[in-house]
Amino acid sequence: MLVEWAGQGEEVDADLKNGLGRLATLVETAEIKKMLGGEHDRKNAILTIHPGAGGTESQDWAEMLLRMYLRWCERRGFKYEVIDYQPGDEAGLKSATVTVTGEFAFGLLSAEAGVHRLVRISPFDQASRRHTSFASVYVWPELPDDADVEIDEGDLRIDTYRSSGRGGQHVNVTDSAVRITHIPSGIVVQCQNERSQHRNRDSAMKVLRARLYDLKTREQQARLDQLGGVKKDIAFGSQIRSYVLHPYQLIKDHRTKEEVGDVNRVLDGDVDSFIKAYLMKKASGD
Repeated sequence: MLVEWAGQGEEVDADLKNGLGRLATLVETAEIKKMLGGEHDRKNAILTIHPGAGGTESQDWAEMLLRMYLRWCERRGFKYEVIDYQPGDEAGLKSATVTVTGEFAFGLLSAEAGVHRLVRISPFDQASRRHTSFASVYVWPELPDDADVEIDEGDLRIDTYRSSGRGGQHVNVTDSAVRITHIPSGIVVQCQNERSQHRNRDSAMKVLRARLYDLKTREQQARLDQLGGVKKDIAFGSQIRSYVLHPYQLIKDHRTKEEVGDVNRVLDGDVDSFIKAYLMKKASGD
């Protein structure tokens, strides 16, 4: 009888711990959603990663970041699609664009936009020296087709080519990949994920629409700042976070001072503590 009671007690303890864990997750999710009141925060996101200077080192780092965010999507239950992937010369990637589908995807991922810095012993250096690499993360909201963005077809140059990145047997078989250049702004977008040239064009236009909207918003804000005499630090393109793998292991966000010592956990997609810290700081107006 005592053994049965002991077994039931352990089950109750386990259920209680699981219940408290779920409750804590729900409370944390509710807190984060409360901070996401921006116009586009609830929308899907378009995420693009580019390596910085440094060749193979930075291209490999960009690939690591892509994996980190795809694992983060899986943890969150968000759907994602890699719509463009340009492989690196020897390893890693030259650029990658991902669409992320889920409630508040843009609001959450916008906390990750900026330059990410990696310090490690290079796996590509025969002398095993320490290297510093950089990669940039850009995030835009996915906008509906009727969004307030005017695109004149005459301003577009549309090129087709054979896919060279990830894909199935159709890669390098047909000219299905699409590259669109918006001539007035110089913005170039491309998509090569789909077999259909038409579907690739639609995906590329979604990215172009989001980037043109972002450009328009930035220009409007710059004019307002100029009129109001507002002086701001140049934040775009600045280093937001450092990932140190050698001589010690630590990931530090320079905006919030949030630090995590378990670098493998973060690189495996657990970046929520950094996102939450950034959103809390942003909400406080600091």
